[in-house]
Amino acid sequence: MIDWIVILQAGVASGTVLLFAAIGGIMTERSGVMNLGIEGMMLIGAMTAYKTAVVLGQPWLGLLLAMLAAGALSLLHAVVSIHLQADQVVSGLAINFVGIGLSMVLGEGLSKAGAVSLLPSITLPLVSDIPILGPILFTNHNPMTYVGYVLTPAAWFYINRTRPGLHLRAVGEHPAAADALGINVYRLRYRYVFVGGLLAGLAGGTISLAVSPGWFSELTTSGQGWIAVGLVIFAQWNPWRAAAGAYMFGALRRLILDLQGPQTLLWFANPFYYMPKLGFFLQMLPYALVILILFIGSREALKKRMGAPAALGVPYIRGERGL
Repeated sequence: MIDWIVILQAGVASGTVLLFAAIGGIMTERSGVMNLGIEGMMLIGAMTAYKTAVVLGQPWLGLLLAMLAAGALSLLHAVVSIHLQADQVVSGLAINFVGIGLSMVLGEGLSKAGAVSLLPSITLPLVSDIPILGPILFTNHNPMTYVGYVLTPAAWFYINRTRPGLHLRAVGEHPAAADALGINVYRLRYRYVFVGGLLAGLAGGTISLAVSPGWFSELTTSGQGWIAVGLVIFAQWNPWRAAAGAYMFGALRRLILDLQGPQTLLWFANPFYYMPKLGFFLQMLPYALVILILFIGSREALKKRMGAPAALGVPYIRGERGL
C-alpha cells in the first residue's frame, strides 16, 4: 500500500524549498525584473550553507551566509539588468553559469566531508495531534518548513495590504507613474532583486542542511531552481498559489519514487518496478510541465491574461513615457 501520509509529509518538506525560491522570484518579478538565475543562486546558497556547517559546525550560521552569498550574486544580476539595462533573460542565464561555476570551485571536496551538524527535526506539540493534518504538517519537520507556513501569508499580506507592497506593484506595473509620484524605481528594483536572492539562498541552504543533507555538486539542487521559475508563472505571481504548487510538486516527486518500489500495492504487476525507464519518464513529466509553463509565459498576450506585471522584463529609463 502507498502511505499517503508519508508522501504528503515529504511533499511539504521538499516543497518548502520550492516555496522559498518561488516567493523570492515573485518578489523580484513583481518589481519588474525577470529572474531566471534562481538555480545558480540556490546552488551557491547550498554550497555555502553546507561548507559553513562542515568547517564551523554552525548550520544556522550556514543558512545566514547562504542567504548573503546568493544575495550578493543577485546584486550582480541587478547591476547588469537595472543599471546597465541589459537583457534580463541573458543576465539571468549568465547568473546561473556564474553560480554553478563558483559553487563547483568553492565546494570541491565537500562531498567527502565527515559528520556534519544539520538542522534538527521538530514536532510541534498539540497541533501535531490533529487528525490527518497533524502528522502531515506538524510532525517531524525541519524548522524551515514551519518558516514556510509563516512566509506565505506574510508575503501575500505584504504585497497586497501594505504601502511598501503597493509601491512594489507600482514599479512593476507602471514605473513611470511611480517615478512621477516620487517612488525611487531603481532603488526598489535593486531591493527586491536582493530579496529574491536572499530567499533563493535560503532555499539552497535548506536543501543541503535539512531536506537532502549533503553536497552533490550540481545535483544538489537537481534543477529545482527552474521548477521555481515555472512556479512563479503557474502561481500567477500569487504567494498562495505558489505554496500550493510547491507542495503539490514535492508530493508528486515522492509519489513517483514510491511507485517504483516493491512496497506499492500489487508490486508484482507494477510496470514501474520492472521497467525503471518508465519511472524515469514519470520523473521527467514535472520538468516537461515547467517547459510548457515557460512557453506559455513567453507569449505576451497570455502573460497579460495571467496577470504578469506589465513592465516585467522591460528596463526602466527615466524620462521615457509608456514604461
